[in-house]
Amino acid sequence: MNLQLSLVLLSVAISGSICKGAENFRVYIGTYTGKESKGIYSCDLSTRDGSLSNLKLAAETLSPSFLTIHPNGKFLYSVNEVSNYKGERSGSATAYKIEGDQLTKLNEQSTGGDGPCYISVDHTGKVAMVANYGGGSVAAFPIGTDGSLGARSAFIQHTGSSVNPERQKEPHAHSINMDPENRFAIAADLGLDQLLAYRVDLEQGTLTPNNPPFSKVPPGTGPRHLSFTPNGKFAYVNGEMSNTVVGMSYNPKEGSFKVMQVLSTLPEGWNGTSWTAQTEVHPNGKFLYVSNRGHDSIAVYQIDRGGHLKYVENESTRGKIPRNFEIEPSGKFLVAANQDSDSLVVLKIDQKTGALEPAGHELQVPKPVCVKFLSVK
Repeated sequence: MNLQLSLVLLSVAISGSICKGAENFRVYIGTYTGKESKGIYSCDLSTRDGSLSNLKLAAETLSPSFLTIHPNGKFLYSVNEVSNYKGERSGSATAYKIEGDQLTKLNEQSTGGDGPCYISVDHTGKVAMVANYGGGSVAAFPIGTDGSLGARSAFIQHTGSSVNPERQKEPHAHSINMDPENRFAIAADLGLDQLLAYRVDLEQGTLTPNNPPFSKVPPGTGPRHLSFTPNGKFAYVNGEMSNTVVGMSYNPKEGSFKVMQVLSTLPEGWNGTSWTAQTEVHPNGKFLYVSNRGHDSIAVYQIDRGGHLKYVENESTRGKIPRNFEIEPSGKFLVAANQDSDSLVVLKIDQKTGALEPAGHELQVPKPVCVKFLSVK
């Protein structure tokens, strides 16, 4: 590990410890806009009791369905999940400066593909990356010192298909994240049943296909979102189409995965229509959570030292279509975004078992689909 990355990871660890001592977090909420929602909203979360308050419209923008916050906490980025941007078959990505509970727009860039659904930033804060679901592609953008997005510096069109003729006849990139060592960007493509690995040049903002270029998950899985354990040894991807979670070991030198385990995200005996949405490892690395849209629940698992999962429970999100959720950095509460019931619901996390229970707090937010936290201590 080079000196620069070591210093970055030390800074992240220090900021993380600061967050864990915070009493309050600002919550930024991405939405689908329409009659009710106007863009990105913000509210406050108290880690004393899990209460939510002070809902405000932070920035008016079109369908900011996924958000991410810069490692320095000064900037926020969103995708705009549309199919036409300035006459081009593309969506866009927008940069904001965080100013209190408001967001000031810096600039926006075309993502090069339609239906962008995910955005992330590398651990040094130099490069932003986007997954275009409709376009089946990924893109990267250099980040300026002022937080703005530079012109697109990388674009890779995925090709191929998988076994489901309705949903996998073409690629559908659904997420892209840096691995814990900040060496590889991993893109989960629902249409290909692949986790594609790219080497990232942080100075140039380029993406280069790795060798091997991808790792496979079981056919028909439809991989969506990926989450690593804090030690970087294991990762978990939710199968949107198969209602499963796939546990994998990770080789950080090769940027490759090996499937260890596949478990259902639905309780035994339930056979209704459902799709997974989000997967997230608890900050302590001991628990895993996956949301189910249809069953409208969060599946809970314990993670053993070997990275294997043990099913704990399915807990209702007290709403419809929990598209996304986030665990606040202290690890006490999980906030679920129920898209079709226009609500954020707070669930308390049992620190010994990982089990969830209602914290008794919720907030009405129009069409919420993404939740991100920022310390406001």
